Amino acid sequence: MDIIEKIRAKARSNIKTIVLPEYEDRRTIEAAKIIEKEKIANVILLTKDKIVEADKDRYVQQFYDMNKAKGLDLDAVKNIFEDNLYYAAMMTREGKADGFVAGASHTTPEMARAALRCLGVVERLGTACSCFIMVVPESKLGEQGAFVFADCGIVPDPTSRQLASISVSAAELAKKVLDFQPRVAFLSYSTHGSAKGRLVEKITEALRLAKTLSPEVLMYGEIQVDAAIVPEVAQIKYPDSPLKGRANVLIFPNLEAGNISYKLVQRLSNARAIGPIMMGMNRPCSDLSRGCIPEDIVDCVAVTAIRAQ
Repeated sequence: MDIIEKIRAKARSNIKTIVLPEYEDRRTIEAAKIIEKEKIANVILLTKDKIVEADKDRYVQQFYDMNKAKGLDLDAVKNIFEDNLYYAAMMTREGKADGFVAGASHTTPEMARAALRCLGVVERLGTACSCFIMVVPESKLGEQGAFVFADCGIVPDPTSRQLASISVSAAELAKKVLDFQPRVAFLSYSTHGSAKGRLVEKITEALRLAKTLSPEVLMYGEIQVDAAIVPEVAQIKYPDSPLKGRANVLIFPNLEAGNISYKLVQRLSNARAIGPIMMGMNRPCSDLSRGCIPEDIVDCVAVTAIRAQ
């Protein structure tokens, strides 16, 4: 059984309810049919007839109460809720759904705003971020070709504290969704002091903070990507690395590096890229690439369902 089928099978083992607000997108419609046929989740395709006006009025008032201090007036909130995305997010907040997935026809900033405003950020972590589950065919690197890449979608230039939170979220997702013990690499242009400078110092500080948040997780940095994932290179560059060239969770120093890297791996190796999966929120949700295919939506729904189990 390959990693994609394992994810779908795990979602089937404990069915959860996931909302898809982009009901007019043909890919979302097709994905909903696949999800129902394969019994991956109880999916709600949020067509207009599924909107309960009394619930919508209540959500509008709740959202207004949560955000009025930020200068939003009630009319502005009513306008925001003309987009089903916010109704789906509030359904998830309230527990009428276990999670929501969107992004086929919304940008990542739109999706992130809805999730942040409606779900809020886990207090212990304090950082909303995202990751991709990357599945590289015919590869023995990582976890038999599987990796978690973070952050590839939300935080442009993370601080050390944010990088630490990103790493903890990514490690927890790897363990929960993929059932493997996370081995986390904080990536850099330097390996174990081979270079100096502010950017390297940011990574080493991030590692220190991450270990205080999750001392039980195997983590190391700063480290170059080849030394992180190729055992033979690790033996040359840093033989004493606790990762031994077997990292399966890769933490990128900034959004630019993460976004470029996942797209390069996806296109050059024909890898599956599941995500961007949003992390650090109080309830699970997932973004999508606007270039997604129906199978991508199915897999993001499966991951979101597992996280809700």
